[in-house]
Amino acid sequence: MSSSPVPARWAAHGALDGRVAVVTGASSGIGAATARSLVAAGCRVVLLGRRADRMTAVAESTADPTRTLVVATDVSDGLDLADALDALHDRFGPADLVVAGAGVLTGAPFEDGVPAEWIEMIDVNLGGILRTAQTFARDLLATAEDGRPADLFLIGALAGQVRFPGYAVYSAVEAAVAQLARTLRAEYGRRGVRVHVVAPGLTDTDLGAEISDDGTARGWAEHREVIVPMDPDDVARTVLFGAGLPPRVNLAELLVLPTRQDVYLPTRRAEGVR
Repeated sequence: MSSSPVPARWAAHGALDGRVAVVTGASSGIGAATARSLVAAGCRVVLLGRRADRMTAVAESTADPTRTLVVATDVSDGLDLADALDALHDRFGPADLVVAGAGVLTGAPFEDGVPAEWIEMIDVNLGGILRTAQTFARDLLATAEDGRPADLFLIGALAGQVRFPGYAVYSAVEAAVAQLARTLRAEYGRRGVRVHVVAPGLTDTDLGAEISDDGTARGWAEHREVIVPMDPDDVARTVLFGAGLPPRVNLAELLVLPTRQDVYLPTRRAEGVR
């Protein structure tokens, strides 16, 4: 998995310099890549996630660790996010760019699904985005009112827009994330805040590493053999590009897929053949 920051050229030259960003899920994968890329582009970045040691390593690997702040935060806990907001304001001031990227993935044939795993996905992937967006909404609105760029990125998934056998609940949650972005865009766009949803396809992250159903885990591994996953940096580029556009332009919804993943390629397990 790449640890080098995405070149700042993926945003308009200087467009992100001096901005204050918050990234959730920053301990690994897309969140970590996005944090590194934003620092490389000139942002001050607050890294939020549950694994402080891993986020510290990410921060130290950035182009300028002095422009980072690590705050151990569980996005399923509103009090944790309130503490993170206070820490942000004490160090850097209000946020003008928020990337809500924390997420988990579990899967199984629906009849074998574990409700406790469903609840965790709902609470982290949707509830975490809701809490994150609400916690930093006033910062973004105040920034936009001052006439400066203000961006909220929700990191969703391709599964929210296609049929994904074996992952019914995950897919439903990601569809809700996409609809949340559309609704917030209607509410906040007129107030100057750009709301984006980025829906990646198969990406080389920790997502899926804890699938408890053996058959679904095998199917996930087979899927990764058929399609070469994207590097998380590939997804980070889209955040830089969207945030670097002129304030009058909103990159509203973006599917980011491996070239060979033009459609979902089901495995034999996912099709119900055992």
